[in-house]
Formats: sequence, structure tokens, C-alpha cells
Amino acid sequence: MKLHKHMAWLTTLLFVAPAFAAGTDRWEIPVAVKKLDNGLTVVVSEDRSAPVVGVSVVYGIGMRLEPRNRTGFAHLFEHLMFEGSVNAPEGVFDRVITGGGGRNNGSTRADFTNYIEIAPSSAIEPILWLEADRMRLLDFSATTLKNQQDVVKEEIRNNVQNQPYGGFMWIDIGQHAFQKWENNHDGYGSFEDLENADLDDVKAFHRDYYGPNNAILSLAGDISPAEGFALAEKYFGDIAARPTPPAPDFSEGLNTQEKRLQQGDKLAQVPAIAAAWKMPDRGSADQAPMAVLGALLANGDASRLYQGLVKGRELALNVDSLYGLTSEWEYDGPTLFTVFALYKPTSSADEVLAAIDAEIATVVADGVDDATLARVKTGMLADWYDGMESFLSRADNLAKLQLMWGDAAVANRIPGWIEAVTSADIQRAARTYLTQANRTVIDRKPEAMLQAPTAAPAAGQD
Repeated sequence: MKLHKHMAWLTTLLFVAPAFAAGTDRWEIPVAVKKLDNGLTVVVSEDRSAPVVGVSVVYGIGMRLEPRNRTGFAHLFEHLMFEGSVNAPEGVFDRVITGGGGRNNGSTRADFTNYIEIAPSSAIEPILWLEADRMRLLDFSATTLKNQQDVVKEEIRNNVQNQPYGGFMWIDIGQHAFQKWENNHDGYGSFEDLENADLDDVKAFHRDYYGPNNAILSLAGDISPAEGFALAEKYFGDIAARPTPPAPDFSEGLNTQEKRLQQGDKLAQVPAIAAAWKMPDRGSADQAPMAVLGALLANGDASRLYQGLVKGRELALNVDSLYGLTSEWEYDGPTLFTVFALYKPTSSADEVLAAIDAEIATVVADGVDDATLARVKTGMLADWYDGMESFLSRADNLAKLQLMWGDAAVANRIPGWIEAVTSADIQRAARTYLTQANRTVIDRKPEAMLQAPTAAPAAGQD
């Protein structure tokens, strides 16, 4: 989901020198966790290398958990959280944080909504007061709700409806790949559902999902566990726990029949294709092998698909990949590994898919040589540690891992999981998940191409 309108992610704001565990060459990220009596889980990662603290508050509410007939409500509510409270009216949140030298943001994903800040450590108490204040109660009003309904609708127009390709590689593909409403509805929301939301819906949503017992507070940087836990108790400890509705059953297995469809795009200049496969469950023995396989196939110019489709066969103009709207480690329900490519008008979707299948078949048959596997793993580990160096990113990553896995210290096990993946593991993952039966494909063509005479669609297409 689009990030909060006021700020951009600051993943490069502050980088620090990692500390390595004694006797190893692996960085051991400091992680301390405590749960308050009201259910708020607090994570602290101490690092005194700079007088800065990153803050993340992650709530266990996302797009697949939002109420039926209220598509996009989790995202709408993310916007409402910045509209002020009785104690801190609209604009105060941003002014206090930026006035103290900090920045803030927020986003909505399938399994969570997160709110992040980074600021000098001297400003940590005002930030925590503000976060606790909006956890207690927002200043709900018809004017604020209408304003943010309009903001979200304009965001949809700008980011989806009036952009080449829109969100077909993550919105449309999921609507066809998944069976259950929780997983396949549009998380941006329909205009009708957004307009039908009223103040009672807003108040109930805050009551049900924004209690301390449904939240993780994570602090990273110039703060000790003792200091972080004490401040959490000071500002959040008196907020009462509130009943949270049980999560719906959004589990579903792998697909058993390929789904293919074609779409027109009035703004696109060249055709594009998205091919998506359902991923292993979080915590599965296949999760790490599938993550390494995804990097091998589609992470960067050295990847198999880039070399095969762009450089070799010259069918595609680019190759990118994504895991829904999160990462290969941060999901708590069905998600997709999606390959997205712009391809040449002189090519076809069938040719591109055949080339993708050929690369996958080679992996299934031959595995991965040691040098290539080592290179891919090194790149993944570098990316992982880069994402943990910024105090802002570290606080947010640890909060999400605590929510998804129930243990933020998973951050120190993921590198080992990556390193342990073998060629045989990758072959098994490719053979199990990257099958035609488990695949959903959208061929997105400029409307002008669809109006031209074409051959009959291949068998199996919708």
C-alpha cells in the first residue's frame, strides 16, 4: 500500500557500523523483548554508535484482516491515524516530530499496519507520548473521515487508475491467484466501500484493532532495554487491553490449475506480463530455499531470468520480482512470488512464459553450481544486513518479525537459514512451487495492440 502522504521512507538516513559476534563473522543484532501487563510487546535493539532512535509501532491489522464490505478500510485507517486526537489535534504529530529533527511515516500491508519515526534520542519521549496518545483514542469526526476518504480515492486514481500498468502485478494478480476473499480483495478498496464507511465503523475499528495487546513497539538505536521498557511502561502502561476479533481462516493451499488472462491498458506503451506462484507457508522448511530460488531467478542483472530473457533471448526489456507487498520473510498468510517484465511487442506472452519455464526446468534438472549459489547467498545476506543498519529500518523490521513470528530474534536466524540452503533444496522448491498448475498469469497489453488482428489465444487461456 502507498506510504503515508507526508514523508518518504528513510532507509538511508542513518547507517551504523555493525558489531560482530565473538568468534564469528556474523553480525548479532541486539534484541531484547518484554511484554507489558496490558499485552503491549516491546522490542529494544541497543546501539550507541549515534544519538538517534528509530521507533516502529506495528499493529496486527492489515488488508486481509479488514471487515467484509469495507475493502480498503485498513489503509483508510492508516491515514486517519495521522489526523489527530483530542490532546494532539491535526498537524501536531508531524510538527512535534519534525520540529525535533525527526521524520515519520506509515504503511498498510496484508498482515499489519506500521507507523515509524526516527529522531535524535533526546526527542524519544515526545514521540512515545504521541504514539500512546493516538493508541488511546483518535479525534473522530465526520469532516476528518470525509477528507481522508477523498485522499485515499485520489491516491487510487493517481497510483492505479492513471498509471501505466496500474497495480496489475500485485493487485490484479492476487485477485485471480487466491480463492478466499481475505486474500484476493483489493486492499486499496472500492470507492463504494470507502464511501460507505461511517464514524461508527471508524470507532469500532480503533477499538477492536488498535489496542496495546494487538501492537508491537520497537525501539532501535541510542537506548538501552531498561530505558526502553521503562519508557514504554510510562507512556503505554496505563492503556487498557481491548478484545481483538479472532483472525479469519485465510489459509489456502497451492493452486492446481493454471490461470491466465489478458488485460488492456490505455496508458501502456509496451506489453507486460506478471507470472505469480503461491509461496510456501511462513515457517515452512521450504521458505528459505524459495527465497534463495527467487533471488537466483529474478534479483538483479545477474539473475537467471534477466540473463535468459533480456540479455540472451532478447524477449523482455526488464525483469523484476516481488513478494506481494512485503518481503520473503514478513508474511503470515498466503503470498505470491511474482515475476514482472515488460516485453517487446515483437515477442508474445507465450514466448516469455516458455523462456521462464525453460530457466526453471534447468534449475530443477541441474540444480545450482557452488559458485553461483555462493554469489546469490552473499547478495541476499548483504541486502539483509543493509536493511538492519538503519535504526529506522531495524526498529521496523524487528517489530514486524515479532508480530509475524512471535520472536524478533528471528532476525539473527535468517542469515543462517540462507546460508544453509543447498542446491538440492532449491531444486525441491522449484519442483514444488514453480509449477504451471500453481501459476497465475496476466498478459497486460496496450489497447492499441488488442485492437490489431491477433492469432487465437493459446489453449488454457481465459
